Amino acid sequence: MTTVGERSRSKEEKWPAVSQKSTGDTFACTTRVIHTDAMGRQKYYLDKLSRSFHIRNLLVRQALAECLGTLILVMFGCGSLAQVVLSGGSHGLFITVNFAFGFGATLGILVCGQVSGGHLNPAVTLALCILGREKWRKFPVYFAFQTLGAFLGAGIIFGLYFDAIWDFGKGNLIVMGENSTAGIFATYPSPHLTPINGFFDQMIGTAALIVCILAIVDPYNNPIPQGLEAFTVGFVVLVIGLSMGFNSGYAVNPARDLGPRLFTAIAGYGGEVFSAGSYWFFVPIFGPFIGAFFGVVVYQLMVGFHVEQESRQKQQAEEERLKLSNVASNT
Repeated sequence: MTTVGERSRSKEEKWPAVSQKSTGDTFACTTRVIHTDAMGRQKYYLDKLSRSFHIRNLLVRQALAECLGTLILVMFGCGSLAQVVLSGGSHGLFITVNFAFGFGATLGILVCGQVSGGHLNPAVTLALCILGREKWRKFPVYFAFQTLGAFLGAGIIFGLYFDAIWDFGKGNLIVMGENSTAGIFATYPSPHLTPINGFFDQMIGTAALIVCILAIVDPYNNPIPQGLEAFTVGFVVLVIGLSMGFNSGYAVNPARDLGPRLFTAIAGYGGEVFSAGSYWFFVPIFGPFIGAFFGVVVYQLMVGFHVEQESRQKQQAEEERLKLSNVASNT
């Protein structure tokens, strides 16, 4: 146990008095005091800002996190598309776009996952609501803020490549055809694709995404080690892009397509972004939601229900064994 005198001496040794003979020690001590004082003020103001801007409503905090995470996804994904299109292929390829969207999904989940779950996609939110893992009131809120994040992400890329977009379009903002740039931001069908085939394309792509995500987050089915979920989901997005991206760019995400499409309509591309491709914009909005429903049904019927029941049976058998051992020990 230290005495008051000992505490006093230790304090004096840590902070030498100005009256010490060594000028160097005095200067070092003064510098440390000033630096510590400045750090204290900085921490005080940062703490004050944190308390002032802290939002108490959990749903609002989660929605803002989803907005930022989706912004990250769209910013990196559409940024890679911009480089490929505007450079004529000299600064990227189809595979680099897929990698950008895959890693963009990973980074977006890492940014917001601890707050909101890192859905980044209304179809994912819908699937989790169907399974009862999320409250239904989250769905419209998440959808709105995910769309807002995608809108802002597209705006950042538009501003970043503004001069290049105008130069590539020769002074015009073109939706489809030669020198078109609207496809940088939202998806448009390839010339061979019909709306019916497009719906099937979006349904299958989203169903595959949902099945894989449910397997990743299912606690009964070889759950991914904590911290690796984001990387695994990013890998899923990458694989879907590499295998299903030819027809229309694999939106499989209503917010990722609708947000940038709204931005391009406001930015100068006009209403053609909605009417192009026989009103294609309906497909990447409704197709993924239908695909999400089928993804949930397929996973639960073929895997989910079975592993859940097996786990419960094992748990019940273990509880019965413990009860019998307790009875035997008491007798």
